[in-house]
Amino acid sequence: MQPFARTACVRGMSPRSDDDERFHAFVARSTAPLTRLAYLLSGDQHLAGDLVQNCLIRLYGAWPRIRDQDAVDAYARKVLLRCWLNERRRPWRNRESRDGVIPEHAVPADDPAGAVHDKETIRVALDGLPPRQRAAVVLRYWSQHSVTETAAILRCSEGTVKSQSARGLAALRAALGAEALEEQTR
Repeated sequence: MQPFARTACVRGMSPRSDDDERFHAFVARSTAPLTRLAYLLSGDQHLAGDLVQNCLIRLYGAWPRIRDQDAVDAYARKVLLRCWLNERRRPWRNRESRDGVIPEHAVPADDPAGAVHDKETIRVALDGLPPRQRAAVVLRYWSQHSVTETAAILRCSEGTVKSQSARGLAALRAALGAEALEEQTR
């Protein structure tokens, strides 16, 4: 028996409809990139999985209404971003504190353990950014979106994306040191 073969009917969709087949194909090709983006936004592997799951649930409910199948990836990223921002607003998130220790000096690039440590250091530094700055930095520099695409995803002006990105990078530079950040964003 194939997975997803027994799908419940949602909003009048039959289990074997063309919409379901397209949705399952979308899930198969998009789960990994959405999970990477969710991890960069949240900094937590388990929360990233929950965010992707919530995103896909919302997408499934909206799937029959999505007319432009070419833009579904951008829509999915926008839904994922909204799920993450909603999660950040939850009251228990405000009580948590992460005590990441940022080292004084960068580890040489030829050290594989140092590369893992660098990624963890950047993740901890990203955790310290406000949600809008973090989203702008992740979308612009790690997901390689243009200013226009990032503005569309965040539902703000291009000027806001530029200022949030600049403030986020400045905060990361202050936390990490300018040299480490320049190497990571190239």
